[in-house]
Amino acid sequence: MPVDRMLPTPEARDLIELTRDIADKVLEPRVVECEKSGTYPDGALPALGAAGLLSLPYPEEFGGGGQPYEVYLQVLEELASRWAAVAIAVSVHSLSCHPLFAYGADEQKDRWLGEMLSGDTVGAYSLSEAHAGSDAAALRCRAEKTDDGYRITGAKAWITNGGRADFYTLFARTGEGSRGVSCFLVPADTEGLSFGKPEQKMGLRAIPTTTAAYDGAVLPAERLIGAEGQGLSIAFSALDSGRLGISAIAVGLAQRALDDAVAYAKEREAFGRHIIDHQGLGFLLADMAAAVDSARATYLDAARRRDAGLPYSRQASVAKLVATDAAMKVTTDAVQVFGGYGYTQDFPVERYMREAKVMQIFEGTNQIQRLVIARGLAAS
Repeated sequence: MPVDRMLPTPEARDLIELTRDIADKVLEPRVVECEKSGTYPDGALPALGAAGLLSLPYPEEFGGGGQPYEVYLQVLEELASRWAAVAIAVSVHSLSCHPLFAYGADEQKDRWLGEMLSGDTVGAYSLSEAHAGSDAAALRCRAEKTDDGYRITGAKAWITNGGRADFYTLFARTGEGSRGVSCFLVPADTEGLSFGKPEQKMGLRAIPTTTAAYDGAVLPAERLIGAEGQGLSIAFSALDSGRLGISAIAVGLAQRALDDAVAYAKEREAFGRHIIDHQGLGFLLADMAAAVDSARATYLDAARRRDAGLPYSRQASVAKLVATDAAMKVTTDAVQVFGGYGYTQDFPVERYMREAKVMQIFEGTNQIQRLVIARGLAAS
């Protein structure tokens, strides 16, 4: 059932309708087979790019859609309700564009940002390492300064769309300590850059997650984004926006699980009645609906703060925590509604449950979100 959304403009309402139409025609018919086989959805991201859905929150002057974050996130939610993995690839692309947009020099933006937002290219975010997930300050991948630029040596991990993206926003060490990390924009065809075999994941199998190896890869100095040593502040600034993207995707996934559970409960009969009419199961569905609606309100509140230019870091962590915990609970309860059938691959709710789990982990685990929230309270 389509969500009845409160949108700020007629243009935004038209955009949501366009998104639903594309998601129904381009994503829905392929999701089951691609996720089952782990097949990359060739053509899906270009189709979204051609419709302008890969650049929505960026200004029109750079080729973006000029949409408020409130609207962009609801587009992500619609995509996620059809195919969560593709929605995550879209969110990660937007995340990977943020450092250049927010910290790049004018000449860098003039040269690269338009192409990045054109819909013809897709980006990936390369922050984590095998030993440095939540502890981003422990990065070891190094960028050694040379006469002409930088030589990158080391490995990165957990790269969404790794090996498939056209460019990578890389964070590598140029000095020591938390102020010794810098940000770089790396073209996919950089010599000395290679990718590992895609991880064998519990869910989100159609979009690859890989490691990357930098074997003395050479980058010209112009590929440094921001100042040397500014990398972690750039990364964390981007992650505030990225956490809102994951929040919206989690809500879209939970909404789909709820919709499927309600539809099944209206058809399945037990003890002479449809199971939705049994109070015990009706209350379960009511709690699922309350969780979805509450999570949506939470991410929209944070997005509206962002759009208004207000601080929103704590609210982004609250949204990520609330929405992804809700998605895990709602998808688990959806399996319960289906009973034994929910535990089989005959129905997609088992996939929703597998997909929800990682949302409590990436873009900062939910334990890290609690840490961010607590620190925000202590500083207030």
